[in-house]
Formats: sequence, C-alpha cells, structure tokens
Amino acid sequence: QVQLVESGGGLVQPGGSLRLSCAASGVIFRDNVVAWYRQTPGSGKERELVARIMRYGSTIYADSVKGRFTISRDNAKNTMYLQMNSLKSEDTAVYYCNLLTYDTSGHFQGGYWGQGTQVTVSS
Repeated sequence: QVQLVESGGGLVQPGGSLRLSCAASGVIFRDNVVAWYRQTPGSGKERELVARIMRYGSTIYADSVKGRFTISRDNAKNTMYLQMNSLKSEDTAVYYCNLLTYDTSGHFQGGYWGQGTQVTVSS
C-alpha cells in the first residue's frame, strides 16, 4: 500500500521560509513523477500545480512561485521536498504532495496524494 506523509507546514510571516517534506512508503520512488499542489479551502478554486519533477529530472513551476520555490527529491530516502522562500500571503493554502508511478516500460500505474499540510503566511 502506497502512503505519502507530509510535514513542515505552519504559520510564517511574509518574507519568511518553510520547507515541506513528503515521505513515501510502499513504492520505489525513483523514476516516478513527483509534484506539489495547493488549494485554498472555500475559494472555489481547483487544486493548482505548484511544482513538478518529471521522470528524468526536468522541473516545472507555476509562474506565481518561480524564483521563490524549489522542488527536490531524495530517491534514497523516498522523500520529496518543497523549499518555499519569500513567502507571500497569497501562498496561504493547503499543500498536497502527489506521486505518479510508472512501470519500467513507461506505462502509467497509479497516482497518489498526501493528506495535505496547511501553510499560512500572515503577520
């Protein structure tokens, strides 16, 4: 059974930093797609992609976080990270990690979500 467990959320002042972690179990992390999404409860907006690492290492970032957020992964630890710097009030949301798994032939196997962690940016 695949499980993703997030940690690192909390309250931070504008301009501050946080690092989110997402530890995976029940799956081999390597060569799969990892990503972070966020959603603001009650906003009516869909969950939005924040950052993604593709299967062979290229990264994608939402325009709103480029230059401030960095996604990374440690395959040996089966863990992904999101380093968030220069945080703004509009970054306040529940952040979710996401894992897409593929077999050795590149065929999609399944998608998984973490439970979500609250990030609040406020003075």
